[in-house]
Amino acid sequence: MNPARILIIEDETLFAQAVAKRLEKAGHACTRAATLSEGMALAAQQQPDLVLLDLRLPDGDGLERLPALLAGHPERTTPVIVMTAFGEVADAVRAMKLGATDYLKKPVDLEEMVLVVDSALQGAGLRQQLAWSREREARQSETVAMLGESPAIEELRQQIRQLGKLAGPDTPGPTVLIQGETGAGKDVAARLLHQESARRGEPFVHVDCSALPRDLIEAELFGHEKGAYTSAVQSRTGLLEAAEHGTLFLDEIGELPLDLQAKLLTVIERRRLRRVGSVHERPVHARFVAASNRDLRRMVEQGTFRSDLYFRLNVLTLTLPPLRERGDDILLLARHYAELTARRYRLPLPRFSAEALATLRSYPWPGNVRELKHLTERAVLLSGNEPLSARLFALPAQTASGAAEASAVPAAESWQGVTLGDAEKTLIQQALAASGGNISEAARRLGITRMTLRYRMEKYRIRLEPEGS
Repeated sequence: MNPARILIIEDETLFAQAVAKRLEKAGHACTRAATLSEGMALAAQQQPDLVLLDLRLPDGDGLERLPALLAGHPERTTPVIVMTAFGEVADAVRAMKLGATDYLKKPVDLEEMVLVVDSALQGAGLRQQLAWSREREARQSETVAMLGESPAIEELRQQIRQLGKLAGPDTPGPTVLIQGETGAGKDVAARLLHQESARRGEPFVHVDCSALPRDLIEAELFGHEKGAYTSAVQSRTGLLEAAEHGTLFLDEIGELPLDLQAKLLTVIERRRLRRVGSVHERPVHARFVAASNRDLRRMVEQGTFRSDLYFRLNVLTLTLPPLRERGDDILLLARHYAELTARRYRLPLPRFSAEALATLRSYPWPGNVRELKHLTERAVLLSGNEPLSARLFALPAQTASGAAEASAVPAAESWQGVTLGDAEKTLIQQALAASGGNISEAARRLGITRMTLRYRMEKYRIRLEPEGS
C-alpha cells in the first residue's frame, strides 16, 4: 500500500517536526508548511491525501481557507483535521460544520493523533470507493438494455418498467424474483429494474450466492464486528448494508445454505440485520431482487429451499424466455455483439454469410445469450476480413441434424404427452450412453459445458453406472 501523503500546516516548528516524525514512523509521507499561503500552494501542487491544519496561523485564519482545502482533488474530497488550542473548542465546532473530518486539541497526544489520522484516511478511502462504484454503476446503467424485438422480450420490458416504478426513494417496494435459464440475462433484468426505479442513483450490489465462500458467506452478507472470529481483525460492513438505499441483487439464491435462508428471510421481513458478533440491530433500506436458474418450487418440495422464503420472494416474478424461443432476436443479438467486438478491437464491421445466419437461427442455444455473445466474439476475432461463416462459430453438428450425433431423435408424434424436461433428460441419457459415460464428451456432443451438464444430471437425478456393473 502506498504511504498516505499528509500536509501539516503549522507555524510552531518543533511541534510540526514532532508530528511529522510520528506520522512518518506510522508509514505516512509528510510535508510541512509554516504559513497559510504556503500551505494552500502546497495543497494545490501536491494534492495530499489528508491535511492537518492549525486554525491560528501568522498570515490568516485557517477557518477562512478551510472550504478551499476541502475541495481537494477534482474527483474526491480531501479530509482535513483541524488543530486548536485549549479553550478554542467553538472554533473546532465551526470547522466541523464547515466539513472538517475531525479535530485535535493542543497539546496533542501523538498516539491519539495517529489513530484519528488513520481513521480519517480509512473513511475517505471508503467514501471514494463508494463514489467510484456509483459512477461505474451509472455508466453501466446508461448502456444496459434488454435487446430484442420478439413479443416475449417486449412484454418483459413492459413488466420491468412497471415493477421498477414500485420502488421509491423512501419505500423499497416488494421483492422481485427473476427466473430463467443460465445465460438468459437475469442480471440485465435486475439492473433494468434498478434503472427504472427512483433509486437509480443509489448503489446496485450484485451478490453471486454460488460464488461466496462457504465458510465466510454469513460474514460477507451480514458483516461482522471486530473479534467475531479469528481473522476478524476489524469490523466490516456486509453486502446487505453496502446496498444502502439502492438495490441488492441476490443471484442464484437457490445456492444459499438453509440456515442462512432463514436469516435472510428475517432481514427481508423485519428490514433489520445483526452483524456477526454484534448484539445491535441495524436498519436495512435496500430493495431485494433475487434470481435463480433452478426450479425453486421443486427445491421446496425436495426440502433444499425454505418454503417461507420462496413464498416471500415470489411476490412478483419475472420469467426470462430462453434464447431459442426468441426467433429472429438471435440474429439481432449476433449482429449487435459482432459490432461491439469489432469496435472494441478496431476491426472492420463484420458481415454474416447466409449459411452462418441459418445455422445461428436453428441452433438451440443451451447457454442462451451468454453463449451467443462469447461465440460471436470468438468468430469475429478469428475471421480476419472475411464474412463470418458457420465454421467460425464451431457449433455442434446437431445444429443441422438435431441430436443425431448423440442418438437418433424419435419422430415428432412419438413425443406426444412428453414434457420438455422428459425430452431433455432422454437426450442427456443418450449422449452419456453414446460417449461411454464420458461427461466431457457427452457435454461436447450436446453443445453445453461440462458444468451445465453436471447441473442437469443432478436436476434429473441421472447417475452414471459404475464400471463392471
